[in-house]
Amino acid sequence: MLDRLFRRQREARAAAEFFGRIVAQARRPEFYRDLGVPDSLDGRFDMVALHVFLVMHRLKGQGEAAESWSRRLYEVMLDDFEKSLMELGAGDSGIPRRMKQIARGMAGRIDAYHKALEGGSTDSRVLEVALDNNLYGTVPDTKPAWLAAMAGYVRATVSALAGQPLEGLLAGEIRFADPPAAGPAPG
Repeated sequence: MLDRLFRRQREARAAAEFFGRIVAQARRPEFYRDLGVPDSLDGRFDMVALHVFLVMHRLKGQGEAAESWSRRLYEVMLDDFEKSLMELGAGDSGIPRRMKQIARGMAGRIDAYHKALEGGSTDSRVLEVALDNNLYGTVPDTKPAWLAAMAGYVRATVSALAGQPLEGLLAGEIRFADPPAAGPAPG
């Protein structure tokens, strides 16, 4: 009984640490400074959502252990978002409604990104539209260079993650592609 409890605690801690590494990549300043991602609550949410999707995309179809890790990662992300809402002062009664909105929004993003990458599609326009609608959804004038650079980054990260051994990912090791430079965002 205690062994199972300690195992669950170790797994939860490992998933939280893995999520922390994903968040660290999503918060790299190059995305906000050079690629025009809004440095706002929405922009940061979308960068985390994109990076969690990329890891989940890599784990998809890789067996039960990978599916379990993917579910755990998704749960940790939602728990983190819920804690953030509480820290931002969202009332207890409003949190379940907001979490439903976040979960629906995440499902839509996962679907859009999956369709854009489906079957190894090399048509960047589909991915650029998905990024424009989600990542740059609050940006009135998204530069084509930003979209092209982000689409290239997403594809490079998909490739980088595919090249990593599954055992390493399941052990919490992760390497993303480096963010590209597309010129400074307007001030």
